[in-house]
Amino acid sequence: MSELNIQHDSLGQRFILSEGNASALLDYQLNGQHIDFCHTYVPPEFRGKGLAEKLVRHALSWAQSSGLQIHASCSYVQRFL
Repeated sequence: MSELNIQHDSLGQRFILSEGNASALLDYQLNGQHIDFCHTYVPPEFRGKGLAEKLVRHALSWAQSSGLQIHASCSYVQRFL
């Protein structure tokens, strides 16, 4: 993966990092000014490359710049708070 392509699907409430037919996902639930990052999934071919961390850091940066109160029920995302 030379260049990361992270998409924000605001209707689906998720961030998506895709390459080929595989996608890493970070799901969230938005309630007013509160956001809960609730699920992270990284397909086996993406694991061990630090992509989940890049996806989470991207999403957290977006949430912070949007002025949202951040919560993480996902244990992986909790590591970054």
